[in-house]
Amino acid sequence: MNHFLVKSEPFKYSWEKFLKDKQTFWDGVRNYQARNTLQAMKKGDLVLFYHSNEGKEVVGIAKVVKEYYQDPTTADERWVVVDLAPVETLKKPVTLETIKADPLLQDIALVRQGRLSVMPLKQEEFDRIVALGTGNFVD
Repeated sequence: MNHFLVKSEPFKYSWEKFLKDKQTFWDGVRNYQARNTLQAMKKGDLVLFYHSNEGKEVVGIAKVVKEYYQDPTTADERWVVVDLAPVETLKKPVTLETIKADPLLQDIALVRQGRLSVMPLKQEEFDRIVALGTGNFVD
């Protein structure tokens, strides 16, 4: 299983809206590196949901329920989407400030490439962020 992080501005598509919808396709990606990451996602992979700009925090865990296909919002064949479904809301959102301050998370793309909207995570990075959001961690 692979792990990822996706970013959304809450005023465009919030975690709360995602919970109500129960599933969505992740569209609007217009960056080749992020597109390639979408193409690497497999059914069952876990994805952290990050509120960007407002809040700047990881708020929940989603899973890939359908692998990549043509983005239905554009006729341009270069762009793809995946379908995601929510799994769990974190008990405590994990802020960007907390992530930047954690020595175990210094190399993640969220810190190194802040503008990237879809990014891979290592298992240990994913686990650390989830632990920070659930209170189940040891320093």
